Amino acid sequence: MARILVFVNQKGGVGKTTSAINIGASLAMQHFRTLLVDFDPQGNLTSGIGGNAGERTIYHAVTGLADIRTVIRPTSIPRLFLAPSSIDLSGATVELVDKPDRNDYLRRTLAPVVEEYDFILIDCPPSLGVLTLNGLAAATEVIIPLQCEYFALEGLSLIIQTIGLVQKSINHSLKITGILLTMFDARTRLSQQVVHQVTEYFKDKVFKTIIPRNVRLSEAPSHGLPVMLYDPTCIGAKSYTAVAKEILDRG
Repeated sequence: MARILVFVNQKGGVGKTTSAINIGASLAMQHFRTLLVDFDPQGNLTSGIGGNAGERTIYHAVTGLADIRTVIRPTSIPRLFLAPSSIDLSGATVELVDKPDRNDYLRRTLAPVVEEYDFILIDCPPSLGVLTLNGLAAATEVIIPLQCEYFALEGLSLIIQTIGLVQKSINHSLKITGILLTMFDARTRLSQQVVHQVTEYFKDKVFKTIIPRNVRLSEAPSHGLPVMLYDPTCIGAKSYTAVAKEILDRG
């Protein structure tokens, strides 16, 4: 049965999608069957892995218009698969909001395929709305990408609080696998202070590997490639490979 990891942060630009793509690619390259689920209407994960929305997306699966297996497609990496997204998914927020079981749609959608993968990685929108709650309800584990900046720290308590509420009321088995520090700049005192504060408070919940600012990481999505294919020798590729190994160890 798949380990289902959801990437959550209500703040945009923290490396959430980049982390999902590159951790997923690294797991697949280590011979694990991995499914990337783009659950963000912006579709950045879809384009960042070189995919396109096509006729059927995760929106069609969640709303019952298509079977999930007809939505999933292979990527350029063996053993890495994609359930793409498009702007249509934003309509699901309106369609689901008044339904009593509105937080359970993604879990039911993925249920038929959880035995077919080793990992399912869900990329959620930068908000704590109904789509993100669906992601948290469907997952077994949470990864919180956290940018090494002051304002990112301010929102962390809200994320932890939301996860706690989900654990109590929607998904009792959900656990926080780790907080992933991203966009670290060793030249700035602020980055170092954020690392110190987060690790001091959350201790072993923080991944040992820290993702640095890296130009190649920023360039890779525009080529539709994970960084380990775009430039496997760069520090960004090595860092995400190390994070994937930590995830395996924490399993």
